Amino acid sequence: MNAVEIEEAISALAQQPFDPAEFPYAFLEAFGNKPTTIKRLRTGASNKSDLGGVLQTSNIHIKVCPEGEVTSTVTALKASPATARAKAKFVLATDGNEFQAEDLNSGEVVVCDYPDFPDHFGFFLPLAGITTVKQVRESAFDIKATGRLNRLYVELLKDNPDWASAARRPDMNHFMARLIFCFFAEDTDIFNGEGLFTRTLEQYTDRDASNTDFVISEIFRAMNTKSEHRKASSFRPWADQFPYVNGGLFSGSVEVPRFSRIARSYLIHIGNLDWKKINPDIFGSMIQAVADDEERGALGMHYTSVPNILKVLNPLFLDDLRENLEEASDNPRKLLNLRNRMAKIRVFDPACGSGNFLVIAYKEMRSIEAEINRRRGEDDRKSDIPLTNFRGIELRDFPAEIARLALIIAEYQCDVLYRGQKEALRDFLPLDAMNWITCGNALRLDWLSICPPTGTGVKHHADDLFHTPIDQAQIDFENEGGETYICGNPPFTGTRRQTDDQKEDLHAVFSRYTNKWKNVDYVGAWLVKAAQYNSHCRAPFAFVATNSLCQGQQVPITWKILTDLGFRIRFAYRSFIWSNLARNRAGVTVIIVGLDANDAGDRYLIEGDSRRAVGNINPYLTEHKIDIVPASRNPIFIEEAMDYGVYYSKSAGLILTPGEVRRLLADGFPIQLLKRFLGSTEFINGVERYCLWLEDSDLDVANQFPEVSQRIESVRNDRLATKDSAVNKLAAKPHQFRERKGEEHRKILIPIVSSENREYLPIGLVDERTIPTNKTFFMRDAPLWCLAILSSRLHLSWIAAICGRLRSDYSYSNTLGWNTFPVPRLTEKNKADLIYSAKELLLIRELYFPATIAELYEVSNGMSKMPDDLRSAHDRNDEVLERIYIGRRFKNDTERLEKLFELYTKMTAAKPAKQKAGAA
Repeated sequence: MNAVEIEEAISALAQQPFDPAEFPYAFLEAFGNKPTTIKRLRTGASNKSDLGGVLQTSNIHIKVCPEGEVTSTVTALKASPATARAKAKFVLATDGNEFQAEDLNSGEVVVCDYPDFPDHFGFFLPLAGITTVKQVRESAFDIKATGRLNRLYVELLKDNPDWASAARRPDMNHFMARLIFCFFAEDTDIFNGEGLFTRTLEQYTDRDASNTDFVISEIFRAMNTKSEHRKASSFRPWADQFPYVNGGLFSGSVEVPRFSRIARSYLIHIGNLDWKKINPDIFGSMIQAVADDEERGALGMHYTSVPNILKVLNPLFLDDLRENLEEASDNPRKLLNLRNRMAKIRVFDPACGSGNFLVIAYKEMRSIEAEINRRRGEDDRKSDIPLTNFRGIELRDFPAEIARLALIIAEYQCDVLYRGQKEALRDFLPLDAMNWITCGNALRLDWLSICPPTGTGVKHHADDLFHTPIDQAQIDFENEGGETYICGNPPFTGTRRQTDDQKEDLHAVFSRYTNKWKNVDYVGAWLVKAAQYNSHCRAPFAFVATNSLCQGQQVPITWKILTDLGFRIRFAYRSFIWSNLARNRAGVTVIIVGLDANDAGDRYLIEGDSRRAVGNINPYLTEHKIDIVPASRNPIFIEEAMDYGVYYSKSAGLILTPGEVRRLLADGFPIQLLKRFLGSTEFINGVERYCLWLEDSDLDVANQFPEVSQRIESVRNDRLATKDSAVNKLAAKPHQFRERKGEEHRKILIPIVSSENREYLPIGLVDERTIPTNKTFFMRDAPLWCLAILSSRLHLSWIAAICGRLRSDYSYSNTLGWNTFPVPRLTEKNKADLIYSAKELLLIRELYFPATIAELYEVSNGMSKMPDDLRSAHDRNDEVLERIYIGRRFKNDTERLEKLFELYTKMTAAKPAKQKAGAA
């Protein structure tokens, strides 16, 4: 269940007659508990309550109590030994009149009348496995409104299939934007009379909904007609009472979809919500899923928290404004200068979605401006900050409309907050037709035409507020732009998931710089476009991006372009989770980078709550000075090469489980025709997997076994069934994998993916009975001193900085990790010492057989569970290697990287007379 579905279930429960016996189970069912779970609680099999209530382990202790005993029951639930034993997160008590609950971890409480508890459903979202944030917990309205609007949207599309077509969907979305405005306006006195829109619909539309579309259409037509033109338009009295709104919102067609009786009921129910509670910070993100068939399953989860948005906006420019405010103190002239400066600041989000970044930027700037006005004694002064300074580009029409609407709502709410209701109403209508949210492909549009430098004309005709006719003048206000700041959260799409259109977008942006544009993360194009924009005017920019942008092959492509264009990182948030409201769904691991072309001033590296001023930030998001490290096909400093394991796509029939192997051997199948087949997961977790390893000469023997013969034939069929001609050719040898390698007597095995929590990379040694898969790298008959290097903390530091990651886990790369790793000249004594320490590591691991690598290197709750003797062996190995570099142990990873970057720069500069570590 998503957040919207939970809210709807909780609301339905509150509307039913209170049933003391059923309430605890119905409450838990509303949060997604399965019938089998509820049944076990009912029978007492999993109910551990010692107070006659319902106690779900690790979740909640609920008790329905006699009238008037709610407070004492909550106290008893908290003191209950069973509550503590079961590690319950919440306690809840109700008598059907009063409702009380407490979060036992935070101490937060909910106290309300029973019918109102759905307003606090966000408080309990952890019961559904949804990690929530405080702002959503305190704003149940936005999720409730999203759910109700979604029901209406789906019902209208069902009754109006023509409006569901690609050609008519923008009309449907525009209609929804109009409705949202009406709901907000009727509850905030923008319309003359609270509830005017909904009340009119209730009174003047027929119960069978036959005239609902006509009534709404007439209301919309009235809101697009100035008062002096009303008489000529012959409006019914119930339509004539609506004010002139215009601003493009109600211009153009006033066609309305047909309503069924159910759709009319939904419409009126939505209108009866309290739309004063709308929060434009998050509502837009949530509502955009309503109009997207693919995203509707994640309804109510499209939410970017304000703290995360401020991680971009604060260091980009808001912190500077606040510092200026502090410096100005009560000096009227300085305060006026700051206010004038702010009036000309433009915030440009070229991937604006539903406008979260623009709305937050606007609200934060209005807050600073309000404080300026307060200090100058001008509290009720009209804002000098125009909405037209908050510009965006959005690919889809509905989010673009919602972004415009969210900014309008934010402006009105700020006016009410800082100037008062009377002044806010006086200046609100009619809406201003000027707006600069453009619907289009940001990677194909010229940003300078949408947010041009000061003093230049506007070339691009952006849509005005809402569907304004194309023949309107391109611009009807003076473009006095001052500073411009570019920000946002562009789409994250890795190279393997990009559509053909997205590949073409990348080609359009990158082809002038590199022929490797097919290997670029989609988000990287926004950074390069922002850099191109800066060639015409100064506009610092900051974006949220996947952390892969600062790792692996992305750095030599995207960051080389940016550095060649003269840009440096001004601030950076290192990897953190950008989470959402999805149940049990981890958020994507992201970084935030802010760039400009200014060499002067402080730079800041931010990780968690730690912010450090540094002299330099490189593309790997460390402070070291380092050239970009490009991938290398061959080792630069070490003779020994590293290769991928065996690729095994369309070869499922050749892979066997231990049970299948035992059955074959029992039938007499030759053991020499079977090999262990290990990838990263199998090696690390001790999982046994095998494969058929057949030479052409082995076929006659293998085909004597029906199961093997069938397996070979299945591989042939799989390879012929694909549309890949190269794979089709492999059907000629269905008894073999695409590659024949990895048979060496001794191989060093390097898993491609391993947990970031481990203190060392899980490197191993395998023999000729093991074939490595392409989920690992391997080194053929390599000397053991290579294993010592690979197992070191020093090498892990390099991998963490240079290679890519899968989420936050290490993702090894031979071309970036091993082939570029700087190793000084090793003497024979150095190699002997490293071989000794490598053997010690392997022998100590053997002492713990059958413990797996995962068990030996386990980290739980931030604590390492590595055996003491194995840790000591790693310490000795690290000391042997690090003394080769600097004659002592490194103090920390920062010092390790500093030395490695210094050595890499020095050794690559010495080419072509480069030295190889393998040559003493």
